[in-house]
Amino acid sequence: MKLRLLAGLSALVAAAGLSACSSSGSGDGVSSDGGRTTLDVWLMRDSVSAAFQKEFEKGFEAAHPEIDVRVQIQEWDGIGEKVTAALASNDAPDVIETGNTQVAQLAQSGGLLDLSDKVADLGGKHWLKGLAEPGAYEGKQYGIPFYAANRVVIYRTDLFEKAGIDADAIKTRAQWIAATEKLNKGGRQGIYLPGQNWYTLSGFVWDEGGDLATESDGTWQGSLDTPEALRAMAFYKKLQALGKGPKDSDEARPPQAEVMAKGEVAQIVNTPGGANVVAQNNPGLKGKLGFFPVPGKTADTPGAVFTGGSDLVIPAVARHHDAAYTFVKELTGDAWQKKLAVAMSYVPNKTTLADAVAEDPGASAMAVGAAVGHATPNTPGWAAVEAKNPVKDYMTAVLTGGNPAREAAKASAAITSAMK
Repeated sequence: MKLRLLAGLSALVAAAGLSACSSSGSGDGVSSDGGRTTLDVWLMRDSVSAAFQKEFEKGFEAAHPEIDVRVQIQEWDGIGEKVTAALASNDAPDVIETGNTQVAQLAQSGGLLDLSDKVADLGGKHWLKGLAEPGAYEGKQYGIPFYAANRVVIYRTDLFEKAGIDADAIKTRAQWIAATEKLNKGGRQGIYLPGQNWYTLSGFVWDEGGDLATESDGTWQGSLDTPEALRAMAFYKKLQALGKGPKDSDEARPPQAEVMAKGEVAQIVNTPGGANVVAQNNPGLKGKLGFFPVPGKTADTPGAVFTGGSDLVIPAVARHHDAAYTFVKELTGDAWQKKLAVAMSYVPNKTTLADAVAEDPGASAMAVGAAVGHATPNTPGWAAVEAKNPVKDYMTAVLTGGNPAREAAKASAAITSAMK
């Protein structure tokens, strides 16, 4: 959803005259009355468990007794407008969790604190690309990677075994297609891949060296009509045909994990949590689900994936910049990132921490893909593209017989128009 930035926000921030990690209270982040700093933090629903939140708050306050953390859990629905309003007010929280692809829109207004000079201190050279890049805007870092989640292949271990397929040996697209063809027999679907699963298509586009949109001299244009993107769509069409996924809907209509639970699907492309949904809907499949990273074009590089997840930002008008930075540094630091990854089956924010989830099959498969993950085009205008989503319409048109080049040109033009 495109965030409608409130009028006067940039002027308000400029008037505040705030610099990175200065505090509008006393310089050390302690409130002006000499007591403890009360740090207001917004985290999103289900990003952390109640148990992890309690453990972190206890540990953080023990290490920083001068700071009292007050976490408020926010709902994703309507959060864009709520954050925009908070940034334009004189009563913004000190730290906000935001979706990684939302940072550019918020930074465009001038409402976020520039943390570029803190990247090295935070271990930024090891951040996941798919979190770090969308956390930056016009060369400055505003969002600090919090956690990542991305798609993997969820597969039926019993069906693979019966077909004589070793999932661990599937490293390339060609091997994936061969295995899926072998599984796609009788009433069984080799893969359930809805026609409008544009996140999965995006990964194939990135694998080919293309992108959904590109920027030149400050102007963004849709690029689904490039040779790279057209090759990606051709592969998607070949894979999608090895099942009965609808050509005119996405993975949520109907929920693909529920489709897999019916017992006729060998694979889906989903986040690992989808396996829990499958087992909940069909307890007979509990213990019969495995994971492997989306395969790449060659065996030495896994398939590119869209890296979902969150960044932490500090509002420019927040009252306690020093304490807020301390909070962000702790929560995104190695010790708590390892604990968070284990507790929530997330991918940690740094490639160097992938071993933290080595014992979790789903999360470890995610970590492999996350290392080469991407984000959607880093421009505030991308939200308007997703609101209309001509990518979905393009995919359906091609899968139902439309000319790929002609349909791609139409979709690219629609993307360009939406981003203006």
